[in-house]
Amino acid sequence: MVKITDVARHAGVSPSTVSYALSGKRPISEETRRRVEEAIRELGYRPHAGARALASSRSNVLALVIPLRAGIHIPVVMQFAVSVVTTARRYDHDVLLLTQEEGEEGLRRVADTALVDALILMDVQLHDPRLHLLRTLERPSVMIGFPASSEGLTCIDLDFKAAGERCVEHLAGLGHRVVALVGSPPEVYVRQTAFAQRVVQGFTAAADRNGLSCAVHPCEAAPGSARAVAERLLREQPALTGVVVHNEALLEPLIDAFEQLGLRVPGDLSVTAICPDELAESVRVPVTSVALPSAELGTGAVELLMRKLGGGSSVPEATLLPPRLTERASTGPRTAP
Repeated sequence: MVKITDVARHAGVSPSTVSYALSGKRPISEETRRRVEEAIRELGYRPHAGARALASSRSNVLALVIPLRAGIHIPVVMQFAVSVVTTARRYDHDVLLLTQEEGEEGLRRVADTALVDALILMDVQLHDPRLHLLRTLERPSVMIGFPASSEGLTCIDLDFKAAGERCVEHLAGLGHRVVALVGSPPEVYVRQTAFAQRVVQGFTAAADRNGLSCAVHPCEAAPGSARAVAERLLREQPALTGVVVHNEALLEPLIDAFEQLGLRVPGDLSVTAICPDELAESVRVPVTSVALPSAELGTGAVELLMRKLGGGSSVPEATLLPPRLTERASTGPRTAP
């Protein structure tokens, strides 16, 4: 069994320094903390949870707040949750999953108890009603998502505005001149969910910059909605040759619907998406996509919280992951006149 002295020897520090890194009872430098954390991961050290909680007056539990609202795609949300849980376990923390609509009152109820040490919040809105409380809570928090004003908060997310831009730039580079965004369900936009709003911003900005004709179509996340939105797109944009999909549930049904209407992908219509890589790869016509890095975001959120719990003074307020586009079989040069 790996002991604290083994971790100290591997990191080149004293056992007491390892203890301080775990408990946060005394400040240590970021470089030292990094060496200790790397040694813990490499050696697989598992400190005794009860002893740590007693020493630090902590519960060693993180709250993951994911309100399961209408329009949320549960399989993708669960990818985030799994990443948070597995990363928290590496730091000997458990995770309390809160799925109800936890507004300011609900968060205060959780934070005012000794049940959790810190909070991770998802499904962030541009003008999120939880922001005031998060800025005043004594317990640290991290948001996976960016509100309109993130000052005084710690936020991490994919750069969704740049993701929308990247998809359009790819289509423009292939010669496409008329494009459409099939977006999230309408209720997601009504709530002003931040990631969905920013995809629209990036999509329209890049289309305008490249002189493309564009349209945005929110759509219910139901396979039966694919045919209706495909018909509407072709009716309103008969010269359409490029589509960006930001609605995981519709990706394959939408390709099927376009082909049933006589458009081959990618011969007549190029399709891009913002979605997990495994989904893009599994579609009958593998889809060119910007990856949704749920594992990286979940891990990053926990690591930011661990630094805050350890008294780290240089935790960044904003962490934006740049979009990574992978070309697959669903996009090609525009062939229409």
